[in-house]
Parts: sequence; structure tokens; C-alpha cells
Amino acid sequence: MEASTSFKQDLLLREYGRNVQDLVNYITKLEDRSERTRQSQLLINLMAKLNPQLRDTQDYQQKLWNHLFVMSGSTLDVDAPYPLNAMEYLNDKPQKMEYPLDTPKYKHYGKNVELLVQRGMEAEDEKEREAAIISIGKLMKTLYRSYNKENITDDVILGDIREISNGKLDMDLSYIESNNLFESNIKQQDNNSYQQRSQNQSNNNARNKKSNRSSNPRNK
Repeated sequence: MEASTSFKQDLLLREYGRNVQDLVNYITKLEDRSERTRQSQLLINLMAKLNPQLRDTQDYQQKLWNHLFVMSGSTLDVDAPYPLNAMEYLNDKPQKMEYPLDTPKYKHYGKNVELLVQRGMEAEDEKEREAAIISIGKLMKTLYRSYNKENITDDVILGDIREISNGKLDMDLSYIESNNLFESNIKQQDNNSYQQRSQNQSNNNARNKKSNRSSNPRNK
């Protein structure tokens, strides 16, 4: 069913605003054709700024002129660089959106993790593959905790990496666990900072106690 002109005018009004519609009405009332053409071109430039996403479409300038023509109620009489046709806009169909047809095997990790695993599988250097496994493992552990709100062991993470990569990405589990390679740097830094603050506090307390004992007259 073909959309009505008035309905499409209302849509364009919401898209460009009342001020643009008022300018269109003003231009259509100008008696001089050359002045109407000049003012229309200026308005087209303004409409392009108000609707920047239209630049990604093919023949966006022609679409803008058709928008202007529709907003004028198909009465605009100017020397346009394109043939003005309201029906071309009225019968426009929205572009078909592409939906992903495949879903990730582990939804709590997401599709991007599978893509990262694929990139890691493409690495030829052994050190690069290990670095990829460590980075992916950190990310997967963080995502799992966010999704499940519970802890997960490194062997589960490594097992998921093996399964996603069909066994092409693998590392020594004991080496990963002994070095906490799947723990995020932020967490490690926080733990180090906490331990450092605790040590500093203990040292300060010890110095204060020693200073108090030396200043006490009974100790002299």
C-alpha cells in the first residue's frame, strides 16, 4: 500500500523540524525563480547537516532534493540539479537489515570471543598464540563472572578455549595457574596496592610504637 503524501510530510517534519518546514513555505512563495533556486540550494545544505546519516546512502543529494520537494507539497518550481519526484521518495522502502544467523556456542562469552579465538588460531608464532590464549582467557574469566556472578576455575576457561578452537589453542594448565595468567591486571594491581598499603601501615605503626617508647620518661 502506497503511503500518503501528508503522512510522509509529517515524517519529514519530525526529521528536519518546524523551522525547516517554515523555510520551505517561505521559498515556495518567492516570485523570482532564480531566487527560489538559490534559497533552495542553501536549504539543501542545511538539511544535509541536519540529516548527516543520509550521506551514507547512494545519491543522497537527489534524496535531499526529493525531501524538499515533498515538504513543499510537490509545488516547488526551481532549477534543481535532479528531476524532482515525490513518488520516488514516497515509495522508498527501508534498507533490509542483516541479522546474524549463527549464535555463539557460549552466550556468556559472546560472539566477539569466538572471533578473537579465530584470530588467535591464525597466529603462526608460538609466543603470539600463547599471548592470545592469555588475553582471551582473561577476557573470558571477566565475562563469565559478570554473567554468572560466581567464580570459575582456570581449567574450565582453558577447556572452553580448546573447544572453541577445536583443540588448536592450548597451554600448560599448571603454568597458567601458578602465574595467575587468567587474572586481570587490574585485579592483580589492586591486590598489590592493598598489600603495599597494608605493609606501609604496619611499618608506620611499628615506627610510632618505637617513637613512643623512646619518648616515655620511664624508659630513660
